[in-house]
Amino acid sequence: MATITIQVDEDLKKTFEGSNSEIQKQLISIIQLFLREKLHNKTLTEVMAEIFDRAQQRGLRS
Repeated sequence: MATITIQVDEDLKKTFEGSNSEIQKQLISIIQLFLREKLHNKTLTEVMAEIFDRAQQRGLRS
């Protein structure tokens, strides 16, 4: 696994760091899916639909 750095606002940083490890893992999975699919030239709508479908398959809920 490799690491990248992205810029976010301070509130988002605090919220992420304050969340439990399971939520952090779920968010990291969603971000990975988003980036992986976006790099295949899919539209944002297509990427979000696939992320939603995969999240549901993995038992993630909104």
